[in-house]
Amino acid sequence: MNPVGKALWYIESHFAGDVSLEEIASIGGVSRYYLSRAFVAATGHSVMGYVRGRRLTEAARSLANGAPDILAVAIDAGYGSHEAFTRAFRDQFGRTPEMVRAQRHLDNIELVEPIKMEQTLLTNLEPPRFENAKPLLVSGLGERYSCETSNSIPAQWQRFAPYIGNVPRQVGRTAYGVVCNGDDEGNFDYICGVEVSDFSELPAELTRVRIAEQRYAVFSHRDHISTIRSTVNTIWNKWLPESGHEAADAPTFERYGEHFNPQTGTGGVEIWIPIRA
Repeated sequence: MNPVGKALWYIESHFAGDVSLEEIASIGGVSRYYLSRAFVAATGHSVMGYVRGRRLTEAARSLANGAPDILAVAIDAGYGSHEAFTRAFRDQFGRTPEMVRAQRHLDNIELVEPIKMEQTLLTNLEPPRFENAKPLLVSGLGERYSCETSNSIPAQWQRFAPYIGNVPRQVGRTAYGVVCNGDDEGNFDYICGVEVSDFSELPAELTRVRIAEQRYAVFSHRDHISTIRSTVNTIWNKWLPESGHEAADAPTFERYGEHFNPQTGTGGVEIWIPIRA
């Protein structure tokens, strides 16, 4: 069983208790950073967001079944007060606990049901090449995303397209999609940008990110860009666990070279995964 499969088993067996990302990662035999990336790639959820969703889903079931004491339900779900529980419940479902208990059904809320680990991974993943990448300065449009909002990344690229070729001190026309500054909740910064020689003349609306010298495993994704998640999932949940390499806590990025066609989504892209030397 891969690390995400182990994590899902552990979460489903223990989410009613006090579990942490550190604890879940240790069960999978990987670091917090590794599990955070692999879990999102495989499920579309952050680890702790999934834990929270599972707890609140079971709480919602109790309430819809007429649980008389909301505070007791809150405590069972890991919340120390009625107020904290109500706030989290409303954020998750758009309704208060009282509303769900009164309506006595769950038809109008989106529950977080147990995820069955998808075992179907790519069987034709090309072996990576390894590169010691030089320091890289990237400038472009940056946004903060959660797992739930990351579907907006293509629209971000659409907004950035007019800048390509017009960014001050741009180096070449290769574009980069940089993922960095992730946290335990699955939030991360995504910068769609280009390489620049320095940051001195950039307009205020452009984000800047420095990528330090780092060793990378570089994978080719040759299919349509819409299927890139399958490749990323296979990298994190098959290739890395079997490779003997350890992921480094550093930015990952997509590299869109001259053959990539942003109008059709074809032409291929490289996925650069940082690894410990």
